[in-house]
Amino acid sequence: MVLRFSGLMTRRLTRCAFAVLAVLLGATSAGADDGVIAVNVDQARLVKLPGRVATLVVGNPLIADVALQAGGVIVVTGKGYGATNVIAMDHAGEILIDRVIQVEGPSDQVVTVYRGLERESYSCTPQCQRRITLGDGEGYFKATMEQAGTLNSQASGTTGKAN
Repeated sequence: MVLRFSGLMTRRLTRCAFAVLAVLLGATSAGADDGVIAVNVDQARLVKLPGRVATLVVGNPLIADVALQAGGVIVVTGKGYGATNVIAMDHAGEILIDRVIQVEGPSDQVVTVYRGLERESYSCTPQCQRRITLGDGEGYFKATMEQAGTLNSQASGTTGKAN
């Protein structure tokens, strides 16, 4: 039995074969990685990179912080909402990866209370406690930060006062 294909069918089969071959061989552009690094604000994520990373460049450090650890592991910490990118280069300046970092809101159970234009956030797992979240009202934010700072000072044995 002999199968005969039209010219159009042959071209389609050839394209399909090349696409399958590219997937099987993992053919991508050199050093490119299209995966998005998703992280929540105020949380960290570990990402494994090639061991020869020498330099990291972060597009917007107000959105994410990236720190290189031993063995080509980076710690990505969400700082603000939005998207930025991280570029990893080797000693010769060759780009090893260029990935998008997407920073999203908290994943825990957050209750948002609006008092007019002022916003307050509470983490409710299982009881509701004050939580500082970007976008909270200035007074609420400052009061909560001050309480956290006072608690931290007391826990470390310092009062913050000059002797």
